[in-house]
Amino acid sequence: MVAKAWGERVDSKASERTLRGAVRASQVVGSPAPILKRGVEEMFVQNDTVSLCLLLNRRTKTMRVIDFRAGPSHAKRIFVLRLAKREGIEKVYTLVERDEVSTWVKLGFAKEANIAGFYKRSDAFILGCSVDAANVENQLRVPIGLEEDEDPVADEPSPAHDFAEKTLAHAKKHAKELSSDAHARALPPTKIAVVRETDAAIKKTIDKAIRSGRALTAFEAFGRDVERRFFHLTSRGGFELVASTESQSCFGNAFIELLTGPKSEPERVATIAALRTLCDKLLAEGVVSCFSMSPSDDVALATAFVFNGFRRTGLLQNHVTVGGVRRDAIVWSRKLANPADE
Repeated sequence: MVAKAWGERVDSKASERTLRGAVRASQVVGSPAPILKRGVEEMFVQNDTVSLCLLLNRRTKTMRVIDFRAGPSHAKRIFVLRLAKREGIEKVYTLVERDEVSTWVKLGFAKEANIAGFYKRSDAFILGCSVDAANVENQLRVPIGLEEDEDPVADEPSPAHDFAEKTLAHAKKHAKELSSDAHARALPPTKIAVVRETDAAIKKTIDKAIRSGRALTAFEAFGRDVERRFFHLTSRGGFELVASTESQSCFGNAFIELLTGPKSEPERVATIAALRTLCDKLLAEGVVSCFSMSPSDDVALATAFVFNGFRRTGLLQNHVTVGGVRRDAIVWSRKLANPADE
């Protein structure tokens, strides 16, 4: 059974006025101004057309869409993309359960990644859309959706995916070499301490990494109603790494962010050990699964994830900003409690 075409031409003046009014209203619903949340602006929009929460990250020029009203709607697509374009956003994405994937594919979003065990017993899926590529001002019709029982798949292989595959292949090779040499080259012991973001030394380290262009993240919020913690990991040779996790206890998951990636062989080995120490701590605290992201051109950091049992579960195109340059991000997932279930 083929789904009905859901794209209708939006050409009436009344419809256009409704959409323009909704965009203006987005900044005043529930608050006189967008809510600032860990470097992210949180906008709530609710009217006859849409019911959304939008998380705008100005640094990376990305916007996460949290939809409170399920189902495909051309008006929803037009609204989200027009608001994103107005706000200078370049990439829009959403995170949903499996049964909502086809809805967002119908809205013109591409399935880019999945996060294993995000909801404890089921995966989450990330779908994204390039604002410029959507050409929202001229695209008044949208394509007919997939068959209702068809499971959407990622786009066909592209240069970006081919590049990520090469990074993964190199990472697997390096991880295998390190594993075979483990008896002669044990990972250095790593100390881990829970710290406050406001700690002067930690704040200085984060600011320095951002200024130098080495920061992989500014630790902005990924989701809502989450717990954010910071860790300081150290090992011999003066190695130190600031990491952070964003977790939802109800789902037992954790989003891991590392402030910087390794730039030398000693740093690569130390990063592998630090990531293992952090995962062991999360497992001991009852975290079921974790996920992370890394630039698709960072082989050394990819090696750290592969060595520690993470799987590449997607590629988010033009999703992260490092040193002022937009890059693709590999999504890494690992089930801590039951890795055999992956």
